[in-house]
Amino acid sequence: MVALGLGMVVGAVARAHHRRAPPAHGQPTTPNALLRPVAIQNASLATRESEALRRIRLTTPIVRMAGTQHREIALTFDDGPGPYTPAIVRILTRTHTPATFFEVGEELRYFGASTAEIVRLGDPIGDHTWSHPDMAHLSRKGEQRQLLKQAAAIGNQGAPFPQMYRPPYGRWNRTTLALLTQDNMLMVLWSVDTDDWERPGTKQIIRNALAGAKPGAIILLHDAGGDRAETVAALPVIIRKLRRRGYRLVTVPRLLLDNPPPRRQDIGSIKGEGG
Repeated sequence: MVALGLGMVVGAVARAHHRRAPPAHGQPTTPNALLRPVAIQNASLATRESEALRRIRLTTPIVRMAGTQHREIALTFDDGPGPYTPAIVRILTRTHTPATFFEVGEELRYFGASTAEIVRLGDPIGDHTWSHPDMAHLSRKGEQRQLLKQAAAIGNQGAPFPQMYRPPYGRWNRTTLALLTQDNMLMVLWSVDTDDWERPGTKQIIRNALAGAKPGAIILLHDAGGDRAETVAALPVIIRKLRRRGYRLVTVPRLLLDNPPPRRQDIGSIKGEGG
């Protein structure tokens, strides 16, 4: 186990929601009857999730794995938005699956409509920098610019200021951690790397996702950064098989709200390149 906050650390390495299902038989179906309670419930949940992230950040600034209190898992997607993001979002919508996106700001110039759709659906969007550099090699000013420029880009599509950050290539340093504290962001890594960025084949992506599945897992996938056709093909199978194993799929904020993470996180085995 690697203790957090000890000297120079270079990693070698919103809202949770359920997309609305049709009302049950006998439920009121008028817009006011449906929307007002849902809006109040979602607002309350978003507040509790935000507060959970704030509390966790004070004691555990880097999270790789949630607790194991419930059989819940979070699917996360890096490097978007991109040309494959709409297909990913359609699958998530069709299967009523919440997810968390860590987006690269400069990609919104070309694929901002996908970000706007993610915001509309209620999935949280984390900071994955403006241009996906190795943050450990930048100056303090350069790192801060990467964080804030990305935050501004997603803000232009209606997303709130991000409470979560994922480092490109799984690399960071002491300056990164100081800036995240200053900007009130929690660093969220992953416990399962599907290696989909290497395009190992659809079946292998599925095997990788399932091999590390356990309560509190955070699964890393990519919706951009290259050809993601294999990820698109694998995603429905991953969702179906995880649910057959009894897992509930949630966003990272909901995962951490329901399953507060242990303060000591095993980050030593993060090898980088996957983020």
